Amino acid sequence: MHLIGYARVSTDEQDTFAQISELRRAGCETIFEDRASGASRSRPKLASALAAVGQGDTLVVVRIDRLARSLSHLLEIVEALRAKGAYFRSINDPIDTSSPQGMLMTQMLGAFAEFERALIRERTRAGLKAAVARGARPGNPKMRARDPSAIGDLRHSLKEKHLHELVDGRLRWLPIVERLRPHLPWSLVLRRIQALKPPVRSFSERTLVKACRTLVEAGYADRVILEAAPRLAPDSRIALLVADKLNNDPDATLRSLAMWLSKDLRELTPRGGTQWSPEGVRRVISQARDLGLIAVPKSPLASPL
Repeated sequence: MHLIGYARVSTDEQDTFAQISELRRAGCETIFEDRASGASRSRPKLASALAAVGQGDTLVVVRIDRLARSLSHLLEIVEALRAKGAYFRSINDPIDTSSPQGMLMTQMLGAFAEFERALIRERTRAGLKAAVARGARPGNPKMRARDPSAIGDLRHSLKEKHLHELVDGRLRWLPIVERLRPHLPWSLVLRRIQALKPPVRSFSERTLVKACRTLVEAGYADRVILEAAPRLAPDSRIALLVADKLNNDPDATLRSLAMWLSKDLRELTPRGGTQWSPEGVRRVISQARDLGLIAVPKSPLASPL
């Protein structure tokens, strides 16, 4: 388990010496630094820090305002870390997700964020209603006039917003795509993503392909994921799925894998049944090992319980 530090200052005139000193005292050996404003979405070192965090590691900052653009952004990062089995700690705030108290504080922050969004929606609706009552016509006058430049600006703005949303949330689902593509078809990759615990972005097969293409064009993913998938026999396909699951969750048991195949992925057994048995999963794991797909030792799978 490692402590990985992240420091940020707003301009090139400032330096991160004070933050780095505090992170060193907290036990961080690896520290990533960004120079960007708090509202900036371009933080390459933050992406590197999140990628460097592994299972059991903790991402550490001096204060939460050094990390996230907003409360919702903070919660996205915390959930992305939880999905990797990692933790988040802020030295000068009461947040340490490795403890029950820290998780409680994080959940409270999430509740406050949802309350804030509800208030904003309510105020916006009330403002629009009052404007209409005064005879105003809500909306952009140029858009109502179908001005080409206004339409072009809006399309560009929406495209940028979509890209930023994908970049912010990609750590929850893109690693799965990168592991399974192009070995498996998009339909199976989508089912693997849909089996994740929320929050995770909602995709159809078409929107998943589109999202991946957008990230590839922006330089956030390797173009190899867009290559055509080979045709696979059903048993080979399931072996690939189980191997991916085990390589990322070595402690999974035969029984939990059987439940995962049956309920989450809804994969049929070789005989067309809907319920996988631990023994059926054992045979799939043996096949995956013969194909050299599994990197974990045999011992965690000795018991079906």
